[in-house]
Amino acid sequence: MSNTPNGRKTKESTSRAPAAPRGAQADQDALRTGIRLGYLIHDVSRMRRTAFDHLMKPLGVTRAQWWVLAHLSRQDGMAQTQLAAILDVGKASLGSLLDRLEATGFIERRPDAVDRRVKRVFLSRSSRQLLEELSEVEARFNEQILSGLSAEDRKSLIRMLTLIKNALSDLPLDELSETMAQETSAVE
Repeated sequence: MSNTPNGRKTKESTSRAPAAPRGAQADQDALRTGIRLGYLIHDVSRMRRTAFDHLMKPLGVTRAQWWVLAHLSRQDGMAQTQLAAILDVGKASLGSLLDRLEATGFIERRPDAVDRRVKRVFLSRSSRQLLEELSEVEARFNEQILSGLSAEDRKSLIRMLTLIKNALSDLPLDELSETMAQETSAVE
């Protein structure tokens, strides 16, 4: 028992606040799961990049360079602007990356046969040999980090990550940021 400011005696409550309705609890659990999943995806991606960079260092190649070479191995002779769009990097950033790859002899830039203003990027003979070695290193690396997953788990993981990637690709980012800004200002 305790006294209130007006002197009346009351029982002290030892119980917690009323439990949230089941629907609200489910919403909170879904929110926590979504946040945890976002952090986990980010952490796995960051840790994989760091480990992969460490693996590539003795070969004299950065992850960014490997990414360029890998894309060119699928479509050699891409226009520099097309490559920048696929890699989602600025033209200037890609230009300096290509400068380094060209200086090491891994790529060649040549003018387009039709439009001399367009530069096309081609793999060199030495980069093709390097790509084989890099592919083997990456395959061993992936096997090591995925060793705890069964073949079925791997297929499921690929399917789920592809669904997330497609959903992200389909997001109308401009509309989404406007909607989020409107919702935030409405709450304030």
